[in-house]
Amino acid sequence: MATGETGFSDVMYDLVSVQYHALKAGHDYGQYVRDARNAGYDDVASFFEQVMEEDSRRAARCHELLRDLSGKEDTGKSA
Repeated sequence: MATGETGFSDVMYDLVSVQYHALKAGHDYGQYVRDARNAGYDDVASFFEQVMEEDSRRAARCHELLRDLSGKEDTGKSA
């Protein structure tokens, strides 16, 4: 299994990256919802809420996959 410079497999790194970006985006979308509501654009706020929910599900799925993979491979270098 290919490993990057981190000592983790490329797949583990990729999942962590997707999870991080989904969680980060979800945090940012909260502000977008507030901005849209403050501007009176409830339809846009609803869209941002939908996107936030999708990213939340995406992050949760990454978490499940990472948990499953952690028992199948060496997840890092030992000290």
